[in-house]
Amino acid sequence: MDFKKLNSLVAPLCEESMRAARAKWDSVAKPLGSLGRFEEMVTRIAGIYGTPDARVDKKGVLVLCGDNGVLAQGVAMTPGEVTVIMAKFIADGRSSVCRMAETAGADVITVDMGMFSRVNAGNIIDRRVSDGTNDFTTGAAMTREQALQAINTGMELVKNCSERGYKILATGEMGIGNTTTSTAIATVLLGLDPEEATGRGVGLSDEGLARKISAVKTAVRVNLPDKNDALDVLHKLGGFDIAGLTGVFIGGAVYRIPIIIDGFISSVSALSAVKLCPRVVDFIFPSHVSAEPAGGAVLNALGFEPFITAGMRLGEGTGAVCMFPLLDMVLSVYHTACTYADIGVG
Repeated sequence: MDFKKLNSLVAPLCEESMRAARAKWDSVAKPLGSLGRFEEMVTRIAGIYGTPDARVDKKGVLVLCGDNGVLAQGVAMTPGEVTVIMAKFIADGRSSVCRMAETAGADVITVDMGMFSRVNAGNIIDRRVSDGTNDFTTGAAMTREQALQAINTGMELVKNCSERGYKILATGEMGIGNTTTSTAIATVLLGLDPEEATGRGVGLSDEGLARKISAVKTAVRVNLPDKNDALDVLHKLGGFDIAGLTGVFIGGAVYRIPIIIDGFISSVSALSAVKLCPRVVDFIFPSHVSAEPAGGAVLNALGFEPFITAGMRLGEGTGAVCMFPLLDMVLSVYHTACTYADIGVG
């Protein structure tokens, strides 16, 4: 895949539509700019769609599931078998993100990118690259070809969603140990200190945290990822979920669908996508800032401020889904609130 060529093919946002959206906002009977960054969000969505009639009637949450070989190093309190268990719960509509998505009027789409165990369930999309990644403390997590396969899969998932009428997508993931892989990628791409960037995940002890930090340091030392080549970093240090989500963010730019970042794992995927295709950043929106130590640094690197600051770290796409009701309310004002002309002003 030629990412430079792909980047050049991503059309910029429609300036005419954004001008019309700003004029529409300015006509609403309220103080100018008083809905803050939500107004700019709607304006940018208009630029993505190429029309000021910005609507997000059909919403989806892509939850990409994959297992990580680095679990062999004791970097997580939860055993790897839980990934497939939770994937089934998500696909059956029983997990946290499902309950939240139902309330927000969004569909949850569960994808197996490469868990340790295969799931024979019609409600899980099978896009397996392999039976989990390799332990990246002993070599590359995956081959470069596997990383490209996962990226292509993410792009195809967005294409399929576009063909089915989805107007906006949230990113979610499930993969025990993926804060370790995400941290490793972030330390390389952003030059962070593993001691400061590595968090406790769901509650690691001091000993567990030390193992996690050691695993990140070892992976970087063993694999020598090139910080100027995001694909090199991704295939050496990432997971199939992260690589797939990288493709989802790129697909959002290609197929003109806004993509909402969830937490730390998906923000690292967004960073990887922007490193590969810089124009992708215009099609990405933040949601919350993760409680992971490097969460804020990754958003800052993308030039984003979180809309929500709540100390969330659940994953699955839950933080991103929180944006849907907020966006619906803002769009209701945009489309239906009275204007200055309605009240005889201006």
